[in-house]
Amino acid sequence: MSSATPPVPPKAEQKKPARQEEDKPIFLVSYPKIILLYPTFFLAILSGIVMKVVAEDSATAQLVGWTFLWLFALNIVVLGFDFPRTTSLTLFFLLMAAGLGITLMATYNPALMPAIAAIFTNIKPHANATFYFLFATIFGIIYLFVFALVRFDYWEVRPNELLHHHGFLSSLERFSAPNLRITKEIDDIFEYMLLGSGRLVLHPSNEPRAFVLDNVPFIASKEARITKMLGALQVQVRGDNSSFQNNDG
Repeated sequence: MSSATPPVPPKAEQKKPARQEEDKPIFLVSYPKIILLYPTFFLAILSGIVMKVVAEDSATAQLVGWTFLWLFALNIVVLGFDFPRTTSLTLFFLLMAAGLGITLMATYNPALMPAIAAIFTNIKPHANATFYFLFATIFGIIYLFVFALVRFDYWEVRPNELLHHHGFLSSLERFSAPNLRITKEIDDIFEYMLLGSGRLVLHPSNEPRAFVLDNVPFIASKEARITKMLGALQVQVRGDNSSFQNNDG
């Protein structure tokens, strides 16, 4: 009496789904910097909800106003300046924390800082729920236009070619993907913290031009996927006091 042994599936078939995952196109989109203001956008919505349930002249309303102004100022600084080093980012956070701490102490415990408290006594920032919701609505409309427009200008990386889709009529440029060289730059730590954003420079083979894509979200994972897909890739990374070059193939 003999028992039949169940057939073992071929190894090639077992690895096929993973291979198909590696061959999926990788899309690269360069976004405008306004998307980095999303913390202010969400805080405006939250502030509007809070102001729906508290009085406009209450201490909570002033706290909401100060918090909104400080975060908005922080977001604007992200757009206006670059922080290429961790030390500069740490110093900025210390200054912002110190400024916010002084503001709160002078507002809620004026006896500790009477001179500064006298200045803040007449400054009582607050707004009603309508203001915050309108602020969020304006940003929401801008974001809708941004996400709609980037659909007409993006890059697609395939195993054998690099495609540039652009224009309302879907114009297409093709470049050779093998031996593609990529330069990844992390010029602003703040932007990298908010969306993992950075600059990606594409150097297709047999192409004299280099294509610069600023503010590409989740740049580290995109670069890793491209490296894995193409197999032969030269990568440069420039960031906070670090630089390395990796050659595969």
